[in-house]
Parts: sequence; structure tokens; C-alpha cells
Amino acid sequence: MVDRKDISSWLEGPRAQTADPDVDHPGRRLGMPRSGPGSIARFGRRLVAILVDWVMVNLVATLLLGFTFASGGSGGSWKPLAVLAVENLILLTTIGSTFGHRLVGLRLQRLDGARPTVLQVVVRTVLLCLAVPAIIWDRDGRGLHDKAAGTVLVRTS
Repeated sequence: MVDRKDISSWLEGPRAQTADPDVDHPGRRLGMPRSGPGSIARFGRRLVAILVDWVMVNLVATLLLGFTFASGGSGGSWKPLAVLAVENLILLTTIGSTFGHRLVGLRLQRLDGARPTVLQVVVRTVLLCLAVPAIIWDRDGRGLHDKAAGTVLVRTS
């Protein structure tokens, strides 16, 4: 007979049956600590970072490229996205973090801890601009854009 315990474990997913919260944590499989510097960036920090970057690129697009929110579908809606791509390409290859990342204490790195290559940043940026890969992530908290690029966003503080 099927009881409530069987159904609830199925609803919680396969990881719920094997995950031990004292042992398993995001980034454990990658050899990263549970918390503190070097740990996987959690969703809240990543969300704040992208919101900060999005506000800044909209301001830059408005001031430098004449972007207006009222233009809507008149062909100018690509301008903030282009500025976001340029920001990511320049800042991630040079200093390892965007303005938003720096504000919330995050840094992009390769899985071995080194600075990402230009190719990795290009792959990550293109996929980030597509949006869908960035909103799908694995149990370590890495978005598909980071998995495809071989990078990981970690805490600096």
C-alpha cells in the first residue's frame, strides 16, 4: 500500500532521499566550501548582482545610445542588452567581476580557481544574453551558462 511518506519523498525529488544536509551542500562536488569566501554564489546574491548590472546598463544605454523605455519595439530594445554584453566581456576578462558582482562580493573563476579565459567569458556572455541558460541551474547552483563555459561564480567575502 502507498502511504504519504512514499508520495512526499517522490514529490521532493530523488535528491531528497539521499541528501544529508550536514554533508551535502552546493559546490561540495566541485570541492568548494559550504560558506564563506570561495563558496558557490547563492541565488540571492546573483539576483541582486544582475539587477544592479541591468539598472546600470539601462542608464548607460539611455545616456550614451539614446535608449528610451517608450521606444518599446521600435528597434532600440537591443541597446541595453548590447551594453550588458560589452560590460560582461570587458570586466569579466579583466577583473573577474561586473559592477553588480563586485557590489555583492562575487567573482567569476574557472573550476580550478584561475581567471577565466576570453573564450570562456564569450561563451558565458552569449548564453547569459539568451537568458534561458542563466535561469536553469544544477544542484550546485551553477547556471547552464556557467556549466557550458566551465566557470563558477563564487563569493569573495
